[in-house]
Amino acid sequence: MWRGLWTLAARAARGPPRACARRGSGAPGSGATIFALSSGQGRCALAVIRTSGPASAHALRSLTAPRSLPPARRASLRLLRDPRSGEPLDRALVLWLPGPQSFTGEDCAEFHVHGGPAVVSGVLQALGRVPGLRPAEAGEFTRRAFAHGKLTLTEVEGLGDLIHAETEAQRRQALRQLEGELGQLCRGWAETLTQALAHVEAYIDFGEDDHFEEGVLEQADRAVRALEGALGAHLRDARRGQRLRSGAHVVVAGPPNAGKSSLVNLLSRKPVSIVSPEPGTTRDVLETPVDLAGFPALLSDTAGLREGAGPVEQEGVRRARERLEQADLILAVLDASDLASAASRDFLDTVVAPRAAQSPGGSGQRLLLVLNKSDLLPAAGPEPRPGLPPHLLLSCLTGAGLDRLLEALKAELAAVCGDPATGPPLLTRARHQHHLQGCLDALGRYKGTSDLALAAEALRVARGHLSRLAGGGGTEEILDVIFRDFCVGK
Repeated sequence: MWRGLWTLAARAARGPPRACARRGSGAPGSGATIFALSSGQGRCALAVIRTSGPASAHALRSLTAPRSLPPARRASLRLLRDPRSGEPLDRALVLWLPGPQSFTGEDCAEFHVHGGPAVVSGVLQALGRVPGLRPAEAGEFTRRAFAHGKLTLTEVEGLGDLIHAETEAQRRQALRQLEGELGQLCRGWAETLTQALAHVEAYIDFGEDDHFEEGVLEQADRAVRALEGALGAHLRDARRGQRLRSGAHVVVAGPPNAGKSSLVNLLSRKPVSIVSPEPGTTRDVLETPVDLAGFPALLSDTAGLREGAGPVEQEGVRRARERLEQADLILAVLDASDLASAASRDFLDTVVAPRAAQSPGGSGQRLLLVLNKSDLLPAAGPEPRPGLPPHLLLSCLTGAGLDRLLEALKAELAAVCGDPATGPPLLTRARHQHHLQGCLDALGRYKGTSDLALAAEALRVARGHLSRLAGGGGTEEILDVIFRDFCVGK
């Protein structure tokens, strides 16, 4: 239905067909004023419709009575009327936000109307009839804010991530990026390169001058070495920021009948997998996106690992082993009352032991060993088994031990995705890594040449990568990819 309302508004804005009509580009400075529903779609108490562009004041006067502009940045109660028929549309709060003190940097107006479909449709169609106004494209308000210097490109990306955030960790990370932490870090690095470049070029021009300060090149070399270390540390984060944005891959694995499917259902809080006492019930990989202790994750339920089953189940086992290799975090599940079985021992020796031997602080796969069915154990707990790695006791039946498991998952996922509450800003997109790697490569060329002209050029290239990361340059194609993820009213 809402798509239909937007179509009506677009038709009203276009007016009668013309032989040579050409739609405006909407680029800042083109003279076009855009409008859109900016609040969520569907029936609601209130809906927010906004405009941006030079005709915003005219649009506000055209729809309101009285027709004088309200005081800037103060909400005013006005009767909205159709500009052609004079028919009342709604009684609404309106805001006049003259540029450049607005989100986009242009003159803006907001209409806070009642959220019924008929009201929203009437106001959108009325705006479409005002000369100089047209419906906004996806992300066009934010693109204008970027073009007018209200947001850097990394802040735009943070805003997009904040709108799409589904977990607490994603919200915290997006908010840090929107507040400009990554951009500020890149600008600091760029200033370091600018100073180093100035030293090198000064030596090229004035190095033979008797009054030229000594040690200038050494200062540049020290700055480059320090920057190399900082860039290398960010690039060694094992894609943590991208995992935080898109979700870590958590694979639940173990021998048949250990309770893997029960654990997946418990963590996802819905019946994702069939649970049965019959071994080999799960024969394919079942995946579901979940919020695990505030972190986004793709949770995979896999077939029980065993030999000698039929061809269908063996294909499931093959896929399970394939997912194990791709996992960021493995939840290894064993039956706490059956640790002495051949299947449990084989799983411990082939899956758990090799990964448990890895350095806990390394960038490889992480693993949590969960002993399920603790409700079947005697009060003393499971029988001691020599060499049993650190583990957590859990009962999927009663929920005992779930809180401790969630705490352990939070710690492991913070290591996999990065903790957005602490530490330096994370790299959330492949674009960020590409430019930092390009900057690091250019610094390597600086160190590898004795020709000062080539060294200066390498510093210019390195600084250019940092500038493009923060939005100082870039192709239209890259900008299109970033802004198309926004909704129409943003």
